[in-house]
Amino acid sequence: MEKVIVYTSSTCPYCTMAKDYLTEKEVSYEEKNVQLDKDARAELMAKGYTGVPVIVIDNEEIVGFDKARIDSLLNK
Repeated sequence: MEKVIVYTSSTCPYCTMAKDYLTEKEVSYEEKNVQLDKDARAELMAKGYTGVPVIVIDNEEIVGFDKARIDSLLNK
């Protein structure tokens, strides 16, 4: 089972789409809202990103909502 983390913000429509897509695929994930969680924000910035969503699947980082890349990393 892949470890999936989704960095989000409360107002990001692509974050919502990414979460809905993972839920639809029955993939469990950990959400880290950078707007509400300063540790998550620091974590994301340490990776070199300032925008969301950033989806991490088994240490592979996807910037933005990229269905094809998500599917290839999840082998779906």
